[in-house]
Amino acid sequence: MLNRFLFSKIDNSQLIIFRIFFGILVSLECYGAILTGWVRRTLVEPKFTFNFIGFDWLQPLPGFGMYYYFFVMGTLGLLIALGYKYRFAIISFTLMWTGVYLMQKTSYNNHYYLLVLISLIMCFLPAQRSHSLDVKSNPSLKSDNMFAYVKWIIIFQLLIVYTYASIAKLYGDWFDLGIIRILMLSKAGYPIIGDLLQEPFIHKIISISGILFDLLIVPALLWKPTRKIAFFASIFFHLFNSIVFQIGIFPYLSLAFTVFFFEPETIRNIFFKKKKPFVLQKVELPSYKNLFYVLGGIYFLIQLSLPIRHHFIKDDVLWTEEGHRLSWRMMLRSRTGKLKFQVVNTENGETTTIKTEDYLSGKQRRRIAGYPDFIWQFAQRLKKEYAEKGEHIEVYALNSKVSINGKPYRPFINPKVDLASAKWNYFWHNEWIFPSPTEEKNP
Repeated sequence: MLNRFLFSKIDNSQLIIFRIFFGILVSLECYGAILTGWVRRTLVEPKFTFNFIGFDWLQPLPGFGMYYYFFVMGTLGLLIALGYKYRFAIISFTLMWTGVYLMQKTSYNNHYYLLVLISLIMCFLPAQRSHSLDVKSNPSLKSDNMFAYVKWIIIFQLLIVYTYASIAKLYGDWFDLGIIRILMLSKAGYPIIGDLLQEPFIHKIISISGILFDLLIVPALLWKPTRKIAFFASIFFHLFNSIVFQIGIFPYLSLAFTVFFFEPETIRNIFFKKKKPFVLQKVELPSYKNLFYVLGGIYFLIQLSLPIRHHFIKDDVLWTEEGHRLSWRMMLRSRTGKLKFQVVNTENGETTTIKTEDYLSGKQRRRIAGYPDFIWQFAQRLKKEYAEKGEHIEVYALNSKVSINGKPYRPFINPKVDLASAKWNYFWHNEWIFPSPTEEKNP
């Protein structure tokens, strides 16, 4: 039964139009990153970037290199949309986008991670088999059908994203509207809607609809009686996010995903009216069936496991941040911190208080005091810099305090621990992070 469900042939119009939308949107994202100054602020101006720990070798290109890098990615997006050298274009874009994602965390966004995953999936899909320049140059590639698993892979990935995003909102600061008030406060200056976004009843609507939308949108789009209502709800929800949170292409990419929920014939009649209707065929199992089940099973097992790993790490992820990334924990917290870095020369005992403005951009300074991995990485940076001058040092985070969601500041990093010699624990708790207030009350 599973074989019939996944390996039935269906019209491929959904995948073809998604490829076109996807290519155009990622092209706009990359060219826009240059034009809006995002590349300059995030990758060019900073003296160094806070890469994902373990990927120190991934550093921004010098000079104008990152502008060229993003221009190339934008051009690859156009090639994807046109279906020209598709396999080369999508694999190249995936590698380059993943590189950007891993080389900096200052502008971390869950949507960037989603784009990594979707790009990776698209590397394996036959998205160039119709309405593409590849088909024009090689007609033997042309096909009007695809296996049903193509659309179900995308849908299951979205189900994971939305479901975990909904579950993550089931906590106190979302229910009491505290985090929503903070998020909306920064939008008070918006024309027309700024004042409205500060109203308590709007906060309640956002709180309830945020949970319900994420939890129900995929099932509602799958079920034909609710599909149109869910589609219009998606339009409103994602346009609201686009206007209020200004998160680039991603609300529109989310809308592009909805093509996989409508019948292939509906998509064909809207976008490809000249395309011949696909005639259902007998189920033929491909030779790679077993490999598909193994690799697909491993991939989705990882996707299901990553968002719950924080439950196996000591203390509260909201406090420690350990297990937060790659977990679809979106718009859940606002962190502010303060600390001083003290460097101690191990040979003569001389102490120096570091001026972070000499090392970090404004955005980096706003983030570093509140995130333990940023703090540790900066200590490692100082250690390396002083070592190049022939000095051996210890690095301490003094008076480190963090406030989460507007709550009082509480001690965060143990000031007695030399962070220069401390090892980063990738999978478990780093003991130099002080216990959360909840842990202190419930030892």
